Parts: sequence; C-alpha cells; structure tokens
Amino acid sequence: MNTQNIRKYRPFPEVGLTDRQWPDRTITTAPIWCSVDLRDGNQALPVPMSVEEKLEMFDLLVEVGFRQIEVGFPSASETEFNFLRRLVEDKLIPDEVQVQVLVQAREHLIRRTFEALEGVENAIVHMYNSTSPLQRRVTFGDASREDIRKMAVDGATMVRELIPTVPGTSIDLEYSPESFSDTELDFALEVCESVMEVWAPTPEKPVILNLPATVEWTTPNIHADQIEWFCRNIRERESVHVSLHTHNDRGTGIAATELGLLAGADRVEGTLFGNGERTGNLDIVTAALNMNSHGIETGLDFTDLPRIREVYERTTRMEVPDRQPYAGELVFTAFSGSHQDAIKKGFDRRGRDLAEGKGDIVEWGVPYLTIDPEDIGRSYEAIIRINSQSGKGGVAYILDREYGFDLPKTMHPQVGKQVYDLVDQLGRELNPGEVRDAFFKYFANVGEPLHVTGYELDQQEGERGILCCRADILINGEKRQIVGLGNGPINAFVHALGEDGHKDFVLTDYRSHSLRDGSSADAAAYVQLKHEDGRLVWGAGVDPSIEMAGLKALVSAWNLLR
Repeated sequence: MNTQNIRKYRPFPEVGLTDRQWPDRTITTAPIWCSVDLRDGNQALPVPMSVEEKLEMFDLLVEVGFRQIEVGFPSASETEFNFLRRLVEDKLIPDEVQVQVLVQAREHLIRRTFEALEGVENAIVHMYNSTSPLQRRVTFGDASREDIRKMAVDGATMVRELIPTVPGTSIDLEYSPESFSDTELDFALEVCESVMEVWAPTPEKPVILNLPATVEWTTPNIHADQIEWFCRNIRERESVHVSLHTHNDRGTGIAATELGLLAGADRVEGTLFGNGERTGNLDIVTAALNMNSHGIETGLDFTDLPRIREVYERTTRMEVPDRQPYAGELVFTAFSGSHQDAIKKGFDRRGRDLAEGKGDIVEWGVPYLTIDPEDIGRSYEAIIRINSQSGKGGVAYILDREYGFDLPKTMHPQVGKQVYDLVDQLGRELNPGEVRDAFFKYFANVGEPLHVTGYELDQQEGERGILCCRADILINGEKRQIVGLGNGPINAFVHALGEDGHKDFVLTDYRSHSLRDGSSADAAAYVQLKHEDGRLVWGAGVDPSIEMAGLKALVSAWNLLR
C-alpha cells in the first residue's frame, strides 16, 4: 500500500483499562458452546445447504456434543422457516438440545419467528440490532443513539409479549448489539441494560448478552479489554451469560476468543473449521482442541475428526485447507529432517514408557506435536513424508512405523542418502510405499552380481559347534558351488566366499528381528561389511527364516560393495 493510500486509515482507539485482570488469568474450564454453522456458516456459502444437507449437519453437531445450535433465521425465507418446522415435525431435536433462532429487532420478523417456534421444547430467541457509529451513520441514515436504543427496547418488548404465544416452549433470551466491536462501550452497555430491564433476567434464568466482533477491527488484546470492561460494568452480572462471537478479518479470531474468555466471557458462538462471512467465524474445532491440549474437558467430541471433516466438506462444498490446525491434511506431517528425527525419537520414547508399564496413560510429549493425532482419529502414517528437505531419520521412521523395519542407527545415513537422491531425481515427494520399494531396490535382498540359488547346512562330523555350508550361487551370471566351515550359518558362508576367492571384506555388524507390521511372519536382518579399501556398507535381508534373512543381508551388502 502506498503512502498516499495509507493516510486514509486510523489506529483503533484503546479501551483505557489500566487495571486489566485478564493477562494474569488462565483458561481452566470450557465455555458454553453454541454452533452457528446452520446460520452464519450457511449464509456464507456460495451454494447454501439443502434441507437434507442441513439435517445431516444438524445431526453431526448433536453428535459432536453441541447443546445450543443456531438453526437459522426463520423469518428470512421459507427455506429457513421450513427447516425448523421439519426439525419439529419429524421430532429430530433431542431433549437436551436448545435450538437458537436469530431475528432482527423488527416487529414483523419477530412475529414470524415465534410462528416457527411452535412445538419446539427448548429454544433461544436471539434478537439483534446494529449499534456502532458507522452503522448508525451509514446504514440507518444518521440515527441517534436514542433511536438505536429504542429499536432494541421495542424489539425486546415485542419478544417478551410473544413468549406466551408458545406456551409449550421453554425460551431463553439472547441479545446482540451487533457491531459491538466498534460500538462505544458506554453505549453498548446502555443498550444491553435497557434490554435487560425489559426481559428481567435472574440468576436462575439468565439472559445471554452476545458481544459480536462483527468485524475484527483490532488486535485481540483490545478485544479482551472490551470484554473485561463490559463484564465489570454490566449490572446484575450474575444474571448474565456474556457471550463471544468473533470474526476473523485480521486472522486472529481464535486468539480474540481465548483472550475474551480470560476477560470473563461465559459462552462462545462459532462454526466448525471457522466457516462464515468474509474471512469466517471462530473455528470451534481449533478452540476446543486447544483446550484439550491443555487437559481441559470441553464436552465436544472430535475423536473422529476425519469423518467430521468429510461431512462438513460434502454438505458445505467448502474445503478444509491443508494447514488448518488439527484438521488439515498436512498438520501432522513433517518434512524437515531434524523435525522428523525428533518426532521419531518422541514416539520411540513414548513406546518404551508404555512398554515398561508406566501406566495406560503416559503424559504426552512428542516434539513438534501438541496433541496425539490418534486422539482425533488421525493416523501416524502421514506424520512424516519424504521430500528433498527430509532427513535420514524420516526414512527410518517410515520404514519402522509403516513396515516394521528397525534399521540400525548407523544404517540411516546410507539409506537416507539413496532415497533423497531418488527424490531429487524425480523432483517430488515419495509416499511410504515408494520409500519401501526404494529400500528393497537398493538395500534389501539385492541379488546382483551375487545370487544364492541353493543353501545347505550340515553339522561337521567330529567338530562340535562347527557347521558346513554348501551354497549354489550365481556370480556375474556364472553358476558355482562354494563350501565353507564356520561356527554359524553366516560365518560358514563368509568362509565359503573366502575359499572361492571372493572375501575382500570384514563383517563388522549384524542385527536381526521379526517384522512388526503384522502382515507376515518375516524376519529382517542387517549386515555391515567393511571393504579392504575402508568403505563401510550396510545390506538388509528379509525372509521367513531368520537364517536366510541374515544370509540375504550379507549377500546384499557384498553386492553393494561391488
């Protein structure tokens, strides 16, 4: 933005709350949650949800655990009206769920809203009118403060008078000074208290005063100051549930909500994944899981987040971005080599702690991961993916976690380099299956130029503990039989190679284990050879027989030295 254009903007005024308390507080309990997916989220869609899609979304919200769900704006259209009637007539609203209906402070709209409520057992009537100086000047044609206050009071009076028309419905009341975020605080307070005088709340039947950041004009700390000022100055605070409804114009809607809770708010309105007008509403999934990551129960169940995401994307036709916290495709993925190595060590340490019987629940502590992906239905499979930025630990992690190969530490660099050379050659990342294929191509069961076609072991007569190895081999395409003695299968084969003039190495390391992927009874073995010229090479072997796995590992390493 050039210098001339920047001059038309002004900084947002401070609240002037010099003794603010919220910075010294900590969130320890969850707020009352209210989903506005079926109203704010739906009206933000290029193609609004059909009634059937709304019904599926409603069921999902109930399943997640929302007990307050704003179902729409029944006075706005027949579709909105008919959706609520469908919920009522098909008896789809659970007893414990309050459906919330939104309405402007206008008489004919309020009357239509109460018509839609007939037969609802538990409802919240949410009335609003805009209060900010900008709205008073532009939208309402230079309306005065008193004009706006009277609009709110008249609407509140109409709501109160219509409550007896739905005698079978238990109704809670909510008022929003829309555009609270840029309304003078003293005027927002005045309007809210005027509405309270009409509705006469009590501690047993509190009113909801919803303070929307309809537009996010400023930083989250200023929003927190606004909320704390309001909470400290509203009369009959014990008869009020202060509610937050943040938007995301500056990209800090979640932070503003969290600081607003520190400032004293009791309730939160938002949507799944932050869908909403312009840049969106509060992302309740992120806000709730942030609390979960600090050990706070929220009453919302996101243990199958992939399914929740699937229903959301299908019914709204919106996409959850790859980097969306918790839900995005790549948020539990590490490409950086150092990150991969730290994550692998974290999971290894956690596995050891669980195996050593330190309890069914071991405190979460894996570097770079604030939450256990399994707790929200995510898989460990995609935590580490391999591209040119990955480290040696990433390849080892994939082979271990996905396929059960526990590579020796000193083997990691050789395998890693070969895989990353392949990544550079292809110019793209590798999926786990391609990493496994590369491991077998370059390191495991390598069959050229030396290949074993037959292998027998016999106890050497008269020599306790000494075995005789007879092996049929192909070497550079030539069939041969070699024989050697040794104190074990691999040692005997090494001596057989020596007898045939093919031992130009020393065996320096050998490891083996059963594979842990559960798909077979295979064993894996790893052999390190040191060539006469000083080169160190690892080879791997896989076979149902642990003896043959070791032999194949030796042959692989021998071939890799050529």
